[in-house]
Amino acid sequence: MTIELSLRDARRIALSAQGFGGRQSARPAAGQMRRVLDRLGLFQIDSVNVLTRAHYLPAFSRLGPYDRADLEQAAWGARRHRRMFEYWAHEASLLPLDLHPLLRWRMARAERGEIGYPALRRFATERRQEAQCVLDRIAAEGPLTAADFENGASKSGWWEWSHTKHALEWLFWSGQITTSTRRGSFARVYDLPERVLPQKILALPTPDAATAQQELIARSAMALGVATLADLRDYYRLKPDEADHAIAAQVDAGLLVPVRVEDWTQKAWMHRDTRTPRKITGAALLAPFDPLIWERGRTERLFGFRYRIEIYVPQEKRAHGYYVLPFLMDEALVARVDLKADRAAGLLLAHRITLEPNAPAETLERLRSELERMASWLGLAGVRVAE
Repeated sequence: MTIELSLRDARRIALSAQGFGGRQSARPAAGQMRRVLDRLGLFQIDSVNVLTRAHYLPAFSRLGPYDRADLEQAAWGARRHRRMFEYWAHEASLLPLDLHPLLRWRMARAERGEIGYPALRRFATERRQEAQCVLDRIAAEGPLTAADFENGASKSGWWEWSHTKHALEWLFWSGQITTSTRRGSFARVYDLPERVLPQKILALPTPDAATAQQELIARSAMALGVATLADLRDYYRLKPDEADHAIAAQVDAGLLVPVRVEDWTQKAWMHRDTRTPRKITGAALLAPFDPLIWERGRTERLFGFRYRIEIYVPQEKRAHGYYVLPFLMDEALVARVDLKADRAAGLLLAHRITLEPNAPAETLERLRSELERMASWLGLAGVRVAE
């Protein structure tokens, strides 16, 4: 049987599944931050630091002013404190440790040279010995960055990687090395997994690819609340041949329930444990890479909100600004604000605020309150809003 959903109920389901609408505390504990990670399944990493790096923001949007040091310790602290690992999931991501076995099939495919762009794949075949030399040096010397190798740093940017950086990235894709910590301007420090990740995680059995993909689809469904085929594939960037059989299996098992959403033309599903809340309240500024909005077509279907990041758009052609965060108020995206942390002046700068056509009268007041809370969380003395 197919369940009929109004668009409003679909929004509420999606927001609740993503962790919005709950009570916030003045000082969220480390355990609360980890529960957000478990609910979302990942924090996407991005190195842009005009405001703060994107992986810090999803927990703030849902919890309020948690201690960013809690995330750093869980991601890059001592082995006994590790609760996360870095890998390619949606994009480069911080992931709960229990996802490690579920991504080993992807590591194995990378090791065989079956995935990745051509410059990486070559290290699985004709350039494998070069990669082995890089791996041997890490094994012998301990944690290293690309810059620690001769000619190992990027030439003029990430798009112009050296051969050593390519070798390191293939080793990372294939699970032979992982991130020990981050250093300086957020450079990844590589080490062997057995020296970084808890032994109890590495000792977990490795499921076959089909079983792992089914579990990833189940977790995607829980995180999304209500989702189309494309939504379910996209969450952990599964290809059609990896996702479609998994979705079919979970439908047959009754874990995914078919739904029809008002005004959606695509088929959709809910996890069988999903509940529809009566309403969602609260306000949040959303990172450009927040899982609620990272799939732009889904954002338009759910909220009627067209959003594009304009970092790489020439300044004179930007519609809304350089680093623009959508503003969620209760159950709607009602505004967007171009933000910058001016650390020298100690201010959070709102270069430009754009209200949506049907934004409620209290939008600016509630947005100002959220900006002040963000400024305090970032250690800034105040907020400056452009004329």
